[in-house]
Amino acid sequence: MASSAHDPGGAPPSRDDYVHHRVLDTRWRDNDVYGHVNNVVYYSWFDTVVNDWMIDHGLDIHGDVVGFVVSSGCDYYAPVAFPDPVELGLRVGRLGRSSVVWELGVFAADRIEPVATGRFVHVFVDRSTGKPVPVPHPLRPGIEGLVAD
Repeated sequence: MASSAHDPGGAPPSRDDYVHHRVLDTRWRDNDVYGHVNNVVYYSWFDTVVNDWMIDHGLDIHGDVVGFVVSSGCDYYAPVAFPDPVELGLRVGRLGRSSVVWELGVFAADRIEPVATGRFVHVFVDRSTGKPVPVPHPLRPGIEGLVAD
């Protein structure tokens, strides 16, 4: 399946385009000198939402198989700032034999459109060898349910 990642020249996705949602609180320290959440915080949010989802769906983070991030990106559309919470939407743009392209949308409470969209690619590897392995069985069925239409 081809990736359904947002085309920067087209319309951004909406909340309804994401299958899984999680609300996160912003923190005072997330704001930078410009008065909004700093860009590096978005990557932390992405990592938190994806890893939380994988743990809930059977990934043993201390097990023999781990997911390595091999590529990532984020597009920003509007600022958010502490103390406003954000809602992150999660979907899968592409599921391969040993890799997953996760797609995320960051939404402020008062917006239908995302304030940012991001993606990152996990490749699942054997922890001891570093060699790619198939997406672990406990995760694969759940990931299939997150594949974007």
